[in-house]
Amino acid sequence: MDKKWWHHLTAYQIYTRSFCDSNGDGIGDFQGIISKLDYLQELGVGAIWISPFNDSPNYDNGYDISDYYAILKDFGTTEDLEELVKECEKRDIIVMMDLVLNHSSNEHPWFLEAAKDRDGKYHDYYIWEEGTEDQPPQGEGAFFGGNVWEWTPQIQEYYYHTFSIQQPDLNWKNEDMRKDLYAMIRYWMEKGIRGFRLDAIDNIVKNGHGGNDQQSEKIHTYLQEMNKYSFGLQDNLLTVGETGGTTLEMAKVYSDPERKELDMVFQFELMGIDGVRSGNWDPKSYTLHDLKKLMEKWQVGLEQKGWNSLFLGNHDYPRVLSRFGNDTPEYRIVSGKMLATMIFGMKGTPYIYQGDEIGMTNVIYTESSRYQDIESVNFRKEKQELGWSEEKILSYLLRNSRDNARTPMQWNTQAHAGFTTGTPWMEANENYKEINVEDSRKDPASLFYYYKKLIALRKEHDVLIYGNFRLLEEEHPQVFAYERSLDGRKVVVVCNFGETPAQMNATQDLTDGKVLIHNYEGESVGKEIWTLKPYEAWMIEI
Repeated sequence: MDKKWWHHLTAYQIYTRSFCDSNGDGIGDFQGIISKLDYLQELGVGAIWISPFNDSPNYDNGYDISDYYAILKDFGTTEDLEELVKECEKRDIIVMMDLVLNHSSNEHPWFLEAAKDRDGKYHDYYIWEEGTEDQPPQGEGAFFGGNVWEWTPQIQEYYYHTFSIQQPDLNWKNEDMRKDLYAMIRYWMEKGIRGFRLDAIDNIVKNGHGGNDQQSEKIHTYLQEMNKYSFGLQDNLLTVGETGGTTLEMAKVYSDPERKELDMVFQFELMGIDGVRSGNWDPKSYTLHDLKKLMEKWQVGLEQKGWNSLFLGNHDYPRVLSRFGNDTPEYRIVSGKMLATMIFGMKGTPYIYQGDEIGMTNVIYTESSRYQDIESVNFRKEKQELGWSEEKILSYLLRNSRDNARTPMQWNTQAHAGFTTGTPWMEANENYKEINVEDSRKDPASLFYYYKKLIALRKEHDVLIYGNFRLLEEEHPQVFAYERSLDGRKVVVVCNFGETPAQMNATQDLTDGKVLIHNYEGESVGKEIWTLKPYEAWMIEI
């Protein structure tokens, strides 16, 4: 495998609106990010992925773009962004931009023109079908509720939207539209953006116009064309595609360097393992064995060609700790360290979502009306119409809502967790006095310093970057263990996923092993039978 400059880096996702507010208007902004760059440098990250910052009416918090060249005033100015890029460069951090290319806002000038005139240039920038007001074309349900087809009285046609009615899908069959998008990407490259996360990119090809066709060869044609006219013009760019519907075979193609499409993809098999935000949001049971086999599939599958993105959550999913760990005071830190050990020992690029490095948790609301996210609001309305009780609706939102990940970053014990001096757009999680950056940095045993050490280990040990993956203890119901090996060097990672002790047979002699990291203090290795404490994790070099 050809070595790339970005293989050793760890990325950090910033949800700007909730990260840090510099001017007291209650909304996070670029100057707020700039004020925290020393913190991110101390953590050791090499890239920050910033959620969409283009102008937007914010029906979907920026994922509905009304001007691809303008910056949302809430976040700052173009000059603020240029300053952010420069300040990041001083700290060896690249800025990754979130590109929304599947759809625009219905307030984008292209769509406003398209919805006026069937014969105008921009009409074909979107996807339209004939129908009558009471008889829409055939189609599935939209991702945020309702039908994928929305009636436009002005021109007596329906437009297609994968997500909300405020997010009409762009028509990638239109060459002029594609050229306009590529020109826009080049503009941001010239501003110093060195990474791009492509939102919902595997939705851009539709099967006819009634659904997504992620298996189509056409998507590869478009990605190669986009690379040729934008990303590929520089050799120091990093691209990651959000491909929620991809298979392993498709991911190999997307991230094969020779094909010049994408450097890596976000696949979502793990994200759907427990039913969160998938299907009808009902809880789905799974075993640790299921999780292990899923991880093994992607680790081994992309070993020779392609590259993995390593993540347990982001702005679209509940908090990592509340979902896969144990967010009670007794086990929050140790289970957070265990999950980080598990993911950072694997092959791929790790992505930390803001606040995970201090152990932020899901928010616990007592009223469903407090949820703000468009998906949660629509869910509540639909279920109320179906006669669901408030208690049942709330139980689903507590577990599934994207608002769990969007509460303000918890910086200190001051009002609103130190996020703002004003009234926050969204209230901070009430546990900020126990969970915050300031306290984490005072405690050498904190989750923050554990993440810092893991990030540093990946820079020091090529075996963690390029080593082969082998699953150990495959049938163990409570222990996830695996081995990474490269040129005679081996690292063994062992994680107890339970809140009870677990016994496992050491798979090899670990007596002379060097402990790279361990989430309990003062234990030695090398026993024939290990008794692992609750959520105990080891990373041992042999």
